Amino acid sequence: MSEATNIRAPKITLRQPNGEDGSDVWELIRKCRPLDENSMYCNLIQCDHFGETCVLAEIDGRIGGWISAYLLPGDDETLFVWQVAVDEIARGQGLGRKMLLSLLERDVCANVQRIQTTITKDNEASWALFGSFADRTDADLESEAHFKRDVHFDGAHATEHMVTITLPEVMSAAA
Repeated sequence: MSEATNIRAPKITLRQPNGEDGSDVWELIRKCRPLDENSMYCNLIQCDHFGETCVLAEIDGRIGGWISAYLLPGDDETLFVWQVAVDEIARGQGLGRKMLLSLLERDVCANVQRIQTTITKDNEASWALFGSFADRTDADLESEAHFKRDVHFDGAHATEHMVTITLPEVMSAAA
């Protein structure tokens, strides 16, 4: 038997986070540059209060991916994705896209027609993820400068571009 046949694919489990996951999520985000680090408390609140619209990926029992998201207040048709983090051991395997799709399948996202997120121009990984997601789901992607460097960040952070992915009707109906 060749050595290649002994290689097994890692077991990936996608699940809703809970309050006990906050510190692990914080550690993952710290390793995933250029993501902005939030406080551990913020990640705890995301896991505990917003778990319904967040996704945790476990790879062989350890946290390897994370999406924090929420439905816009007063607009249950728009899912805002705050952060996507994928551990370096899981990159290039479509984990980000799988997490997004699993999130859209949840009952809480039944009315979602569009996904929004903000991305700085230099965040190639995020542009690749959301561009690939739009391409593979036959969705429309638009972007425009939204949170501006000098207006919103006092010159201390790059401009964040609002990316809007309008889901195809077929996908929205399936969610």
